[in-house]
Amino acid sequence: MAGTKIIGIDLGATNVRGAVVEDGQVSAIEALQIKSDGTVDEVLADIYLVVDKLLMHGDILAIGIGVPSIVDVEQGIVYNVLNIPSWKEVHLKKILQERYNLPVYVNNDANCFAVGEYYYGKGKGYSSVIGLTMGTGLGAGVIINRHLYAGANCGAGEFGFLPYEANLLEYHASGSFFTITKGVNGQQVFQNAQKGDAEALSLYQEFGKHVGYAIKMVMYTYDPQLIVLGGSARHGFEYFKTAMWDEIKTFAFPGSVEKIKIEISELHNSGIIGAAALYLDSQN
Repeated sequence: MAGTKIIGIDLGATNVRGAVVEDGQVSAIEALQIKSDGTVDEVLADIYLVVDKLLMHGDILAIGIGVPSIVDVEQGIVYNVLNIPSWKEVHLKKILQERYNLPVYVNNDANCFAVGEYYYGKGKGYSSVIGLTMGTGLGAGVIINRHLYAGANCGAGEFGFLPYEANLLEYHASGSFFTITKGVNGQQVFQNAQKGDAEALSLYQEFGKHVGYAIKMVMYTYDPQLIVLGGSARHGFEYFKTAMWDEIKTFAFPGSVEKIKIEISELHNSGIIGAAALYLDSQN
């Protein structure tokens, strides 16, 4: 909606970032390191500090917040937030709505990524989009019929937990391929690949095969028009795309391979934008 100001909050393991989002444009960015090992109320206090500052920037219509956890989307209850031990069950929507007297929308970070791409990124104009995040782990947000589909328990798109090669898929098709499976520094591998290092390029070829397999699983389960790759590992796309496509071409239905679109996210502050876009999804 044109002229709509939404506060988008991206809660991470070590910090909380927020901004005012209007027509996909981000302004007044605020960031704060959180007390990850603190109590529920101490972490909430950090979020309040960011939101309080953002409320000073005009008439705000709603607040959207993305968290690295499973969420009861209807009730806005957050469970077992990654790397914030005290957040076992936090009624975040109720708490924020009572404090700010504004509509609040809560979802997990992968879902926020997908809905942000759908409204403001590469997903514009499509009706079915998967946002596949390849960061520390592998997750996905699912857009079906122009609407975010979280599943009955906010578990739709958790492809990283699929069994794969005697382990889990996320250990092979995310940044964990480099850091855990191979025991190397992913950023260093990327830098070496830029210099043409043969070993680094070989690692990316192997990584690409695994990413291609993950994409096939997405295609078998949701058959989307578009898959948008996000997360830090996407930056090496130039080095793994050929191997990725070679694996995708083994998909059982060649017609689907010809039609599927795969794009790389170019959104800046995608976590913030995606959190704000939860409001737009709620209006569908």
